[in-house]
Amino acid sequence: MRFKHTFHVFVDNFTIIYKQLLYRLVILLISGLITFAVVYPFIMDLINSDQLQLLLDNAWTYLSNLLNGKIEELGQLAENVKKAFGAFMELLQTKLPSFVLSLLLLVLVRIVSKWFEGLGNYATAACINDKMALRAKQPFLTTLIKNLKDAAIYNLIYVPMSVVYDVIVAVAMFFLLFFLLNHVLYFLICVFLFTLALVFSIIIKMTFTTDWLPSLIRGKKGQRGAFLYTFSRNGKNTLHIMSDFAVLVILIFALNVTVGLSTLGVGLLLTIPSSYVCLICFEFVNYYDREGLKYFIGENNIVSTKKERDLTREEFFRGENDET
Repeated sequence: MRFKHTFHVFVDNFTIIYKQLLYRLVILLISGLITFAVVYPFIMDLINSDQLQLLLDNAWTYLSNLLNGKIEELGQLAENVKKAFGAFMELLQTKLPSFVLSLLLLVLVRIVSKWFEGLGNYATAACINDKMALRAKQPFLTTLIKNLKDAAIYNLIYVPMSVVYDVIVAVAMFFLLFFLLNHVLYFLICVFLFTLALVFSIIIKMTFTTDWLPSLIRGKKGQRGAFLYTFSRNGKNTLHIMSDFAVLVILIFALNVTVGLSTLGVGLLLTIPSSYVCLICFEFVNYYDREGLKYFIGENNIVSTKKERDLTREEFFRGENDET
């Protein structure tokens, strides 16, 4: 039922997608310009290097032979890729100061942009909660300004943790990719295992942070209380939530890939903000259901998931029940 209710809440809050889109486009434009200015000199230096060209040529030859079924030369080609990669890493070592500085600046830009994106997600979550709890339609910008303090503090905690997690996952995926290319013969199996590991890392992150925003906004918990609540898994049926997120993440991933390829990326302007809104809707539906709170899923549709409890001995012998 949670998927059904999530869909209804998502449709009920569909107009907020366009506000998310506009907000994210502004952030993307600003961060993109800053990123371009930071990395352009360093990237152009690498692009014009013989080492990178050799690595790309060898990698393309390896993939071409693999896709065409010419497996007899794959061993030697893989060795060529490893040697070219080693030469490229030696080049990076000679440019280590510039590389480190560019990397640090990119991380800083990413942290700041994620912080501003988080403000938008907080405002989106607050608007969705008002619609679910009170049937109140709040303006996005007004909600953003009204909740700016709480949203800023939340993102000062969440964003650094998220970036650290993403960096760890990115490094792990980088080494996993080269391990798979060197030890797994078929390219499609490499893609499958790589994608599986990537999706699993996203599911883990979503599962353990799913209650953070709802407990802040609907639960009225403080920052410390919400932080402890989201990572406390007592009575939350973690495996069930993880399986729900697995379905959602896979569907969202498939939708974005399909739309991106079929529309040459244009459709992503709609599906990416829709993905964030859908995940936020699921987080709140999950929270409302578990806490036994009533909520709107439409103009005249209210969901009531009253929490059951065991009767005390006195209530049992008095003939009382939990309905009263």
